[in-house]
Amino acid sequence: MSKGRLEAFSDGVIAILITIMVLELKVPHGTDWAALSDFLPVFSSYVLSFVFLGIYWSNHHHLFQAVKRVDGRILWANLHLLFWLSLVPFATAWMGENPKAPVPVAIYGVDLLLAGCAYFILARLLVALHGRESTLAKAIGEDFKGIVSVVLYAAAVGFAFVRPTVSLALYVSVAVMWLVPDRRIERILTHPEE
Repeated sequence: MSKGRLEAFSDGVIAILITIMVLELKVPHGTDWAALSDFLPVFSSYVLSFVFLGIYWSNHHHLFQAVKRVDGRILWANLHLLFWLSLVPFATAWMGENPKAPVPVAIYGVDLLLAGCAYFILARLLVALHGRESTLAKAIGEDFKGIVSVVLYAAAVGFAFVRPTVSLALYVSVAVMWLVPDRRIERILTHPEE
């Protein structure tokens, strides 16, 4: 399989996941501000998950921009990532309906944690396939943000059973950390001599 087919398939899956999430949003039953305020936790969960899926989509695109080929291990690692991302609409809806309940907040974090681990595995397998001196290996480096993200997700899962609001703050913190553009791959592809 070409890397282009893998990218197109992944793009399609992520687009479907975003569509599922937006279709899960139900119109408030009232017509006043109170009805809208009851909808706020659900909408906030949607926005957070939309941002996470956007981050994964963008980083996945950059990752495959820096590689030349894929093999069977990469296909399965990519499916592993897509599996965890496919659970985001469920975890989002459950947490949105129960933003202060420990189990839904923890399950959301477990899903993000496992998606983060799956992305890390995918990136490492791509580096192994292309070599330690490859453009991708130089661009990714030690992947400090990826490791910090996984650690924060794990902490958030633990906090969910003590203080769910701390977990929510940690999820938002990871999203904000990734919203700052990571230009490593673009910089290496544009200026390989640096």
